[in-house]
Amino acid sequence: MPTGRVKWFDAERGFGFIASEEGEEVFLHASALPAGSTVAPGAKVEFGVADGRRGKQALSVRVVAAPASVVAGTRKGAEDMAVIVEDLIRLLDDVSNQLHRGRYPDRSAGRKVATVLRRVADDLEG
Repeated sequence: MPTGRVKWFDAERGFGFIASEEGEEVFLHASALPAGSTVAPGAKVEFGVADGRRGKQALSVRVVAAPASVVAGTRKGAEDMAVIVEDLIRLLDDVSNQLHRGRYPDRSAGRKVATVLRRVADDLEG
């Protein structure tokens, strides 16, 4: 299985590129990542490859190692995280109220809430 490092990845747009060990650039779509996950630049990954319309495309991506800069020293302070968690509680309370009224958030709002949840989880996991 080929390996490489994530060159860049935009979680909002859902794609980025991997620099393979063979020197090729491989397109990375969010759908190739494990459900609910994202990757940071510099992360070492294993992936399958398919020939797409515009070149090589990664399939079934698995993160082998997080980038060193993400692992060391990027954790937010406890006071900052407390404020973020309080804001998250308010956000989820609004979603809960909508659900109690029988309405799911629209697709765009749901995607934003899911993105916030993932990022807060990553920060907590540190």
